[in-house]
Amino acid sequence: MFTVLPGSVAAQTTKKASSKASTSHSTTSSKKKKKRHVARREPTQKAPTADRVTEIQTALQREGFYQGDPSGKWDAGTQDAMRRFQESRGLTGTGKLDAPSLQKLGLGSDIAGVSAPRQSSPAEEPAKPAAVPGSSASASNPSGI
Repeated sequence: MFTVLPGSVAAQTTKKASSKASTSHSTTSSKKKKKRHVARREPTQKAPTADRVTEIQTALQREGFYQGDPSGKWDAGTQDAMRRFQESRGLTGTGKLDAPSLQKLGLGSDIAGVSAPRQSSPAEEPAKPAAVPGSSASASNPSGI
């Protein structure tokens, strides 16, 4: 066995080797992981229930666009009736449900698809009844507090 003297060629070579080992280790541990790009899914519309489809078919039947008995199934006949109804009312004839079509059928909200949902203002909220002296509410609390 031999001794490595400080400042000698052997000492410098050993120092470089250990420095490279620590550098390669630090670069692998310090590499940042790339974030996976996850595409956001657009919210999808839920399929209408069988009762809602029956209601729509009945409205289309009342308007003269749907023939037969309402089945509660969104089938090709219902899509065709909806498409013809939409076109007759100046809407884009897609055969798909949308807010303007439901409004024209009398089944939709008056603001659906038109603007953001409204928050009720204090004036629209029902007034709470005031306690009347001598009523049963004040009789249970005679001090009026």
